[in-house]
Amino acid sequence: MTETATRREHDLLGDRDVPADAYWGVHTLRAVENFPITGQQLSSNTNLIRGLAMVKMAAALSNQELGLLDPVRGGAIVAACQEIMDGKLHGEFVVDVIQGGAGTSSNMNANEVIANRALEILGHAKGDYGHLHPNDHVNLSQSTNDVYPTAAKVGTIFAVQALGAAMAVLAEAFAAKSTEFRDVVKMGRTQLQDAVPMTLGQEFGTYAVMIGEDRARLAEAAQLVHEINLGATAIGTGLNAPAGYAQVACRHLAQISGLPLVTALDLIEATQDVGSFVQLSGVLKRIAVKLSKICNDLRLLSSGPRAGWAKSINLPPVQSGSSIMPGKVNPVIPEVVNQVAYEVIGNDVTITMAAEGGQLQLNAFEPIIVHSLTGSILHLEAACLTLAERCVRGITANVEKLRLSVGQSIGLATALNPRLGYAAATAIALQAQQTGRGVAELVLEHSLLSPEELNELLSPERLANLSD
Repeated sequence: MTETATRREHDLLGDRDVPADAYWGVHTLRAVENFPITGQQLSSNTNLIRGLAMVKMAAALSNQELGLLDPVRGGAIVAACQEIMDGKLHGEFVVDVIQGGAGTSSNMNANEVIANRALEILGHAKGDYGHLHPNDHVNLSQSTNDVYPTAAKVGTIFAVQALGAAMAVLAEAFAAKSTEFRDVVKMGRTQLQDAVPMTLGQEFGTYAVMIGEDRARLAEAAQLVHEINLGATAIGTGLNAPAGYAQVACRHLAQISGLPLVTALDLIEATQDVGSFVQLSGVLKRIAVKLSKICNDLRLLSSGPRAGWAKSINLPPVQSGSSIMPGKVNPVIPEVVNQVAYEVIGNDVTITMAAEGGQLQLNAFEPIIVHSLTGSILHLEAACLTLAERCVRGITANVEKLRLSVGQSIGLATALNPRLGYAAATAIALQAQQTGRGVAELVLEHSLLSPEELNELLSPERLANLSD
C-alpha cells in the first residue's frame, strides 16, 4: 500500500502535512478537522464560491490599480479566480458550511485554493508560498469580515434572481389556469363553509396575484443586499487598506459581477449589521407562508377521489400513493412544497437569532445565516418550479360537479338579498337546509320571483360578479 504524497505547511499552531495535490492548505485542513458538523461542504454553495472568487478578483485588480500588487502575481490571481467563476476547482472548497470564526475558514479556503492555482499558473509548486502567499497577496487589503459578507451578498443576489424567475414561472402557470377556468362557476367558501359563488378562474387568478406580489417584495428586499462593506477590513475602519480602496474595489466587483453594488456609507455599521439578511429572510418567510396556504387549498379542493370534499379539481397523478391501498394517489407535490415552507419558516427563526446574537463590531454567526438563507432561497426556487411543472399545469376541473354544487348550495340565498331582503332570503336558506331542496326551487314554489327574475339573479356572470 503506497502512502499518499504530502507537502508540509505551517501556521501559527505549527506544521501539518497536506495532500500534495490539494489546492487547499493548512488553514483549511484545521477547519475540516474542527468543524465536522453537517458533512455538507462549502462546495455545495456554488453561488457563495462564485462570490468569493469575484471578491478576490476585484481585490487583486484594485491592489494592482493602487500599486500594491505587481502585475505578475495579480494576473495569476485574476486568472485563478476566473477559473473558479467558470466552475472549476469547486471541489476544493471543503470546509463545512457551518463553522466558527465568522467565516474565516471559508475565506482562508478561498485564499489557499486561489494562491495554489495561481502558483501553478506561474510555474511554481503548490505550497511554494514564497512566490505568492494566500494572506500577503490573495488576501491583500482585505479581512474575512469584509470579504465573507460581501461574497455572501453577491451569491445571495444571484440566488434571489433565480428564485424570482421561478416564481414568475409559477405565477404564469396559475394565470394560465385562471384563463382556462374563467367560465367555471363554483361555490366560494369561508371558514370551510359555503359562502357565495365565484369562478374557478377567479380562485386560480388570486394565486397568480399572490405570487406576483411576493415576487415584487422579494425584489425590494434584494435591493438592500446590494450594499457592501468591501474595504472595511477588520471592523470597518479600513485598517491596512489604502486610501480609496473601498470605492475602487466596489467598482471592480460591480463590473465583474454585473450587479449595481454600492459601498455602505458607514463601514463600521455595515460590518456588524446583518439587517439586510434579516429583511430578506422575512420576505422569504412571507413567500413560504403564501405558497403553503396555496398548497393547502389545492389539497382541500382535490380531496377524494369519491368520498372527498366536493372534489372541485383533479391534481395530476405523479406516483402511487400507498404501499397497501391499491389505486390510492396522494397530493405529493403540494405536500413537498408545504414541507419546504416549514423549513423556510424555521430558517427565518435561525437567522433572527443569529442576527440578534451579534456582538459589538462583528456578527460571528454569519455562516449559519448564509447557510440558512441559501437553503431557503434554493429550496423555494425548486419548490416553485416543481409545483408549476408537476402539479399546476396538469390540474383539471370537475366542471359538472362544481355546477351542481352551486345549484344545491344555500349560499345562493345571498344573491336574493337585493330583491327579497335579508329576512326572506334567510327563511329560504333555512328551509333549503332543513329539506335538502334547492334555493331556486323553493323561490319558485313560493312565487317570490318569476323564472326570468330568478335566472337573472342567479346568472353565472352576476353570481361571480364578472365584468365581461
